[in-house]
Amino acid sequence: MSHPPDLTAQRRTADTSGSVGVPGWLVALLAVATGMTVANLYYAQPLLSQLRDVFQVSEATAGLLITLTQIGYVIGMIFLVPLGDRLEKRGLVTVLLAVTTVALLAAGLATGFPMLLTASLVSGATSVVAQILVPFAASLAPDHTRGRIVGRVMSGLLTGILLSRTLSSLVSDVAGWRVVYLGSAVLMAVLAVALWVALPQQAPTISVPYHHVLRSTAALLRTHPVLRRRGLYQAAMFGAFSAFWTTVSYLLTGPRFHYSAIGVGIFALVGAAGAAIAPLAGRWADRGLVRPMTGGAFAAAAVAFAVAGFGQHSIVFVALAAVVVDMAVQTSLILGQHTVYQLDAHARARLNSAFIAVFFLGGALGSQLGSFAYRAAGWGAVSAFGAALPLLALLYWLTERRGTTEGSPQTA
Repeated sequence: MSHPPDLTAQRRTADTSGSVGVPGWLVALLAVATGMTVANLYYAQPLLSQLRDVFQVSEATAGLLITLTQIGYVIGMIFLVPLGDRLEKRGLVTVLLAVTTVALLAAGLATGFPMLLTASLVSGATSVVAQILVPFAASLAPDHTRGRIVGRVMSGLLTGILLSRTLSSLVSDVAGWRVVYLGSAVLMAVLAVALWVALPQQAPTISVPYHHVLRSTAALLRTHPVLRRRGLYQAAMFGAFSAFWTTVSYLLTGPRFHYSAIGVGIFALVGAAGAAIAPLAGRWADRGLVRPMTGGAFAAAAVAFAVAGFGQHSIVFVALAAVVVDMAVQTSLILGQHTVYQLDAHARARLNSAFIAVFFLGGALGSQLGSFAYRAAGWGAVSAFGAALPLLALLYWLTERRGTTEGSPQTA
């Protein structure tokens, strides 16, 4: 397919590693693309009660849908995202989106719960396109604005996560849950074409065989203690985030609030306020405030879960907790990515692969353990579990050496 001639200069920009500014329209496209692709991981969250009844499974089994989708994402992070350093990114993104389209079609046509689980695993693995585009944006950005540009792209990602729940609820209520998946398949096909046309070409940064790429990704975790630390920080935060959003639909549709699917979707909109923190978090990172704001994010998340637990009879308190949890998780994520991307400019895709894989394992565990906690002891148990995770991260944060959090390989 031919490319518009006015993109030639921009393609040169991609090969100069961010020596020139990134056009606003490209940042906006990357933000929309990351939001649309990552949304595939979350469409099922507000539908769990409905899917539980449709397929006649338990709450814990229904929660497995979220867990397997996130495990698929981890698989994609480990085996697919490192290819962003080895292959030309525009072609890689297009192929992955094509596979995502097929998987979502299979999910929408699923005749049984196992088929839906399998399709969700595959779509989760290929939806890592979002995490190929974020380091792509980082590599295009000048050093002094990298945090802000990554923050803008990540604001699109978080908006996609949060609005996916509302969109899923509204569409399923009007046209059924299958249309949620089928509609997303159409969106992925359109997005594949748009990115193929608009993205600048970016030459691979390495040329070693694939198995060496995987080996070097694992080696990054060994050689960069700060990468391990930031991954564990975010694993705790994302585990809490996943536990909250996987189980809150059970709370809202239960005897306490009697929300419909549309009601759950409208509630999910309150969490969208968390996306507003992303550009601010990027600026904090650019100003060298990574360490204090990281600790603040952990403390805020723990307090939010306490509010959610003690105020579980009030929708206002639960909604307030949702906003603060989303803001805290987003802040921690932006600060972590800013730090990780400074470790090696030639390995950003692999660094991102290791970072996201670590914390999505935390998210998968959070989803499943949150479902078990709700089934065993209700919302109070979920709130206690959710508060414990950022508190553990806060205790670990206290062991961090001051003045060495900006990506130094010596940070332990």
